Amino acid sequence: MEFSQAVPDQAVPGTGSGTDDQHAAVGGAAPVVARRRLGAHGPEVPLLGLGSWNTWDRMTTEEAAELVARAVAHGVDLFDVAHYNFGPHAENAVTDILFGEAVRAAGLKRSDYLICGKLWLWDYPNTGFAGQLDTALERVGVDRADLVVAGDYLGELDVRAVVTDVAELVRAGRFDAWGVNNWPAAVLAEAVRFARAEGMPEPVFAQLKYSLARRSVPEGEPYGELFADGLGLQASDVFEGGILAGKLHPQRKIGADPGGIRDAIREAYPEVRRIAEGFGATAAQLAVAFCLTHPAAASVLFGASSREQFDANLGALDLLARHGGELREAVEGLWLDRGVVAPGASWGTDAP
Repeated sequence: MEFSQAVPDQAVPGTGSGTDDQHAAVGGAAPVVARRRLGAHGPEVPLLGLGSWNTWDRMTTEEAAELVARAVAHGVDLFDVAHYNFGPHAENAVTDILFGEAVRAAGLKRSDYLICGKLWLWDYPNTGFAGQLDTALERVGVDRADLVVAGDYLGELDVRAVVTDVAELVRAGRFDAWGVNNWPAAVLAEAVRFARAEGMPEPVFAQLKYSLARRSVPEGEPYGELFADGLGLQASDVFEGGILAGKLHPQRKIGADPGGIRDAIREAYPEVRRIAEGFGATAAQLAVAFCLTHPAAASVLFGASSREQFDANLGALDLLARHGGELREAVEGLWLDRGVVAPGASWGTDAP
């Protein structure tokens, strides 16, 4: 059974005040982005969050400081920050270090923002989680995270060891809650069962590749069962490295291409733009708003390398408020990995 439910208009963010799922103006200041609970047992997070991969190294420190300060002022205080030096990310990236410099330059206190870090499985258990976390936090210049994501799934995993190791870090106060990045649904279900049976902190969300074009995993039946059981969804790579926002041939390194559909996504961009313009929106706004129509979605991560990009992407929430109940039907033809990527798969596994 494939996901097909559209969010009704009254359930999406709007303007004014009165509910958590609306924009609210605080003391006449900038509108503050609404918050949702990240799964049944996770923390409240803003509907929008900022990613760090190949992001902060495209700005000066002053520009980055202005951006993070503006984001926090709007309630976008969730930052996905990782030490990208494992597996395919062994590229000596310094975006995490630059993020730390930016928040300090902006004069932000640690209590002003949330950090979602990553624990990589590429060399686990040889490279233990505690050491990874120490290094990652030191590079940013903080002493703890708020959330962490364990990923990516490689095909062989001692799930019980992962749950146990993560539980030790939670109990040590290194972070409060955790999730997974692109795990197969069955493996994640095993982790949840084991954690519950042992009284350990269970993964409360999944960070999944999710976009107008890539829906088979987040909207498939295997993950649907997990969402119905209380798992939250954090959407990532919603722009396909910029392609769905109009940058058809990004110069920077972008994410994996499960199913080999990237060229088809490029070819579909004119249709993305046409649909967006029909709603009085940009392609990027359509890409973000669509992901928030998923009932389990608590936050959408996107990259912004300028204040102007960030401000424009905030417009996705107005699009959602005006046309949330219409978006899914309008973009149905853009689902490009249907029948190509298996619904229960990890990010890199194709359907048979």
